[in-house]
Amino acid sequence: MSIVDAHAHLWMSQDTVVDNQPIRSLSPNGSRSHFFGQEVQMLPPFMIDGHNTAEIFLSNMDYAQVGGAVIVQEVIDGLQNDYLAEVQKKYPNRFFCYGMPELREDECRRLGLGTPLEQTKQLLDKGFRGIALPGHRLFAPGSSLALNAPEMMEVYKLLESRHAFLSMCLYDGDYHVGAMKEVIAECPNLKIAIGHFGMVTVPGWMEQIKLARAKNVYVESGGITWLFNSEFYPYPSALRAIREAADEVGIEKLMWGSDYPRTITAITYKMSYDFVVKDPDHLFTEAEKRAFLGENAVRLYGFNQLPELPYIKNMSE
Repeated sequence: MSIVDAHAHLWMSQDTVVDNQPIRSLSPNGSRSHFFGQEVQMLPPFMIDGHNTAEIFLSNMDYAQVGGAVIVQEVIDGLQNDYLAEVQKKYPNRFFCYGMPELREDECRRLGLGTPLEQTKQLLDKGFRGIALPGHRLFAPGSSLALNAPEMMEVYKLLESRHAFLSMCLYDGDYHVGAMKEVIAECPNLKIAIGHFGMVTVPGWMEQIKLARAKNVYVESGGITWLFNSEFYPYPSALRAIREAADEVGIEKLMWGSDYPRTITAITYKMSYDFVVKDPDHLFTEAEKRAFLGENAVRLYGFNQLPELPYIKNMSE
């Protein structure tokens, strides 16, 4: 089985400000971060320098037999474009890295950045093949910029014309569904991956899933183990939700994502997909598991030289 993680994060350093609150790795234990006024375990406790690097992730991927990963970006981690451009060049067969423009007006002024369209052009020219937008933060209620604002529609049309991808996480429920339908209608050939499985534990989540009825729209499950964290492994409600979504839009439109590394503070990386493999209630055929866990992402993103990763026995077995 070729396994591909369709939603993961990397950063060289976490040091940013969101809603006037600092988010940064703490010292001397860099696995913890100051996060919206709290001290949280941002990384697994053995990652003590605050660096969430490609090499550490590759070690986790190789151990868990995950061949490739899609790296998205989040406002809470700060812009990681420079680092991810290096990662993409260094490991082109293992990673698909998204760029991210800075859309907050105050940060654009502080950093001397251009318009959303200008930044997107620069990122595509830099080698990125797609743009990731954490819309649940950037376009949340009360934000000065709308997901379907004219300046954002220019960005989506540019991505479509350059055969690039859009990764979009939406605000809870159906808040952004109408705006996304407008984007899909205006850019019917733009390949879109909707993140966080529609925020599956929030009412209205299925309306986000239904967006994948459009031919070029997919949904990935990044963070689903976090959303069902109170239930914990083997996440029977998550499995039922994936089954419900598959019945609605087809398993070929759904992709597994881990939301690494934050989710593996509670579980191992392998556990973030192993609950689907084990499937104790037999909700999925073996073909459906292969599609969800890797084949769909391979087809969408064009992974074509994934390594063969044999199982390595644990010393304690």
